[in-house]
Amino acid sequence: MTNRNALKLSRIISSLLIFTFFAVTSFIVPDTFAQRRTNRTATQSASAKSITVQTEPGAIIWLDEVRRGLTDESGKLVIKTVAAGRHTLRVRASGFSERTLGILPTQRGTVSVKLTRTTNEAELAFQKAEEARERARDDETRSQSAELYRRALKLRPNFAAAHLGLARLLLDMSDYKSALSEIDEARADRPVYAEASAVEGRILREMAFEDRAIESFRRSIREAHGFQPEAHTGLARVYEDKGQLEQAVEEYRAALAQLSDTEPVIYQLLGSVYEKLQKYRDAVSAYEKYLELAPNGTLAPAIRSIIDQLKQQAAEQATP
Repeated sequence: MTNRNALKLSRIISSLLIFTFFAVTSFIVPDTFAQRRTNRTATQSASAKSITVQTEPGAIIWLDEVRRGLTDESGKLVIKTVAAGRHTLRVRASGFSERTLGILPTQRGTVSVKLTRTTNEAELAFQKAEEARERARDDETRSQSAELYRRALKLRPNFAAAHLGLARLLLDMSDYKSALSEIDEARADRPVYAEASAVEGRILREMAFEDRAIESFRRSIREAHGFQPEAHTGLARVYEDKGQLEQAVEEYRAALAQLSDTEPVIYQLLGSVYEKLQKYRDAVSAYEKYLELAPNGTLAPAIRSIIDQLKQQAAEQATP
């Protein structure tokens, strides 16, 4: 029963998982997931800080290439958990030039980011393409987004981010050969490009080239000096495909340690692997964390339906 539930959830995840992502974080694997969560929370409470980004309304905010949300109507976004150390903040708003700046270890409170309006046609086409890709739900709308990327690239051929965005879109459309070509173009413009290597790994995994996918994901992590949650998640999925479940757990944990709880679905993926390992207490902890972060998430009903059963199995395991 449990294995059937795990397989059902895994199939759902295969169609729903979206990688947005992005300080090197040391990662220690304790005996149980619950223990790791306790240790991490204690560390964060001692060293974490909060910052408020003040910029244009509706701007997308990334911290260390992890998307943290949109600013509100007043142009504010509060990022509650920012680990100690240096960070990179990236801000993009429609009609403005994108801006990247550093956040110093001592910086707290409000970070004001002034954006400059742009008339650059390539940049504007790229922004429209990114917005369209996020909204796209079928091949017709994805094709419309692809045309916007191609327009941006016609205006600026050496536009690595546009090549990468188009590669992500073509991956969603299962056009793997064309997606790999766009990755090559992106890397030609930017030879060291961790995000492109991570997407390349995802494409190769979909093509069932598992060993090549692992190489791409590992290269992505090296290029990012260790901080690349998309690549850690991709590695975890390949290891899971290969039945190397303990390695999959380590990679999911590494991704979670870097994502600051911005991607609840990773907790579901981790819980599913714990089920396969028959580590039911850890599976419950992972699933409960998913429900805490996404109580109305797409997977919430299915997860709630199996948690009681997993708790019973955990109790039976603990009985001599």
